[in-house]
Amino acid sequence: MPSKPSASGIVTDETSGERHIPESQRADGSTRKAIKIRPGYRPPEDVEVYKNRTAETFRTRGKGPVPGAEGLKDDKLAQPSSAAANKNAKRREARKKAKAAGESTEDAPAEEGKKEELDPEAENEKKVRTLKKKLRQAKELKEKKEGGGALLPEQIAKVIKINELIRELDALGFDSEGEPKAEGTGAEATKDSS
Repeated sequence: MPSKPSASGIVTDETSGERHIPESQRADGSTRKAIKIRPGYRPPEDVEVYKNRTAETFRTRGKGPVPGAEGLKDDKLAQPSSAAANKNAKRREARKKAKAAGESTEDAPAEEGKKEELDPEAENEKKVRTLKKKLRQAKELKEKKEGGGALLPEQIAKVIKINELIRELDALGFDSEGEPKAEGTGAEATKDSS
């Protein structure tokens, strides 16, 4: 019993395993003889076209939805939402409603409060700490240089700025070691005594 014909018209006899193209009728009424096909031959019509997935996705880019987006939607629906997720969703909705109503969010007053809390003294202390640190590092580099060590250009620039750092500390009321100046000593004491 012959099998179903392939795309090129080749039929395989299931009993003997021979392949052939059966005889057929031409348009003018004459008949074509059956053609035997040698074993192993595959005509181009029967060869499956190799489909490169990468090339296919490149050709179809920009068409259709984002790849993998459908799977994400299904996963979100399948997952039971946790208590934290519910809480965060409620917060987001509340923020949207507040924004739509023209009200400020909870975060805005907190930020204003932080700005008010920073007083000039705290800022000065912070500035003094950074200046002391820079001065200490610069002095260590100077000692290294005097000891014969090689310094990078950035490190040499730090050593050069030692006097500038001392001047800034002096302006903030600290001596060259980064300690607060005692009132009534130094140049001020000599002015008061005269």
